[in-house]
Amino acid sequence: MLGTIAQDKAVTPAQIALAWLLAQKPWIAPIPGTTKLHRLKENLQAAELQLSAEDLQRINQALAAVEVQGDCYPATFQARVGR
Repeated sequence: MLGTIAQDKAVTPAQIALAWLLAQKPWIAPIPGTTKLHRLKENLQAAELQLSAEDLQRINQALAAVEVQGDCYPATFQARVGR
């Protein structure tokens, strides 16, 4: 689904994912890792990408359909959460 939106906008799925993160809250600052200059440039271009309300709705609907399974942390680490 991200690939479809990316094709429509002539960008990469990674740029769509970063633009979606940036659209969530003004204080969210994704920190993608890369060792390649062309990927860094690609990531930076995502900040200029504007997703429409329809794009955001499509992405959010797709995410809502994903069933999350399992624990976030192993039990030993979960015991440390909130300290």
